[in-house]
Amino acid sequence: MKPKIKICGLKHPENIREVLSLQPDYIGFIFYPGSKRFVGQLEAAWVARLKGVKKTGVFVNADIDHVKATASQYAFQAIQLHGNESPAYCADLKENHVEIVKAFGINAHFDWAKLADYEGVTDYYLFDTQSAHHGGTGIRFDWKLLDGYPSDKPFFLSGGIGAENIADALLLGDSRLYAVDLNSRFETEPGIKDIALLKRTLQTINDE
Repeated sequence: MKPKIKICGLKHPENIREVLSLQPDYIGFIFYPGSKRFVGQLEAAWVARLKGVKKTGVFVNADIDHVKATASQYAFQAIQLHGNESPAYCADLKENHVEIVKAFGINAHFDWAKLADYEGVTDYYLFDTQSAHHGGTGIRFDWKLLDGYPSDKPFFLSGGIGAENIADALLLGDSRLYAVDLNSRFETEPGIKDIALLKRTLQTINDE
């Protein structure tokens, strides 16, 4: 099975329309004010009307009532949590009938045992490069570290995935790899995706 495609960090309607023409499985909108890809003034009602793709809201240690209200306004089908959100926080959100994707920053010192408490309250994990900026670094972590991943839960692979290494990601041979998350390495500037580069990369995936 080829992994699903998530294109994250969208904020401009015309660019979003172009991204949707590529038919990704997920698109992501970042609600962390510290991100260069913060959605800003993107109109909730306009996003809510988008069809044919799973819309994902990305949050970092946000007030849970704010997350719930935003998910409703934008008609999100998935919530990605990129901070220190607790298992109880995830369980509460999961009752809203959205997919819960819990992100973890990975480095050589990551303790895989911390995943155990999240097993029953998340649908997917997302593994990104460890960073104080909560993602968007464009830096790839050592994918060999995934050899230590102890769970059967499917995961999104993020962190420095670009056109030059997407084939390597597809060759990981890990049946738990559910989706690849394409973001900062596919931009002309933060929040503006390079449609031609994405198109070529998606063709690479389809040809594998």
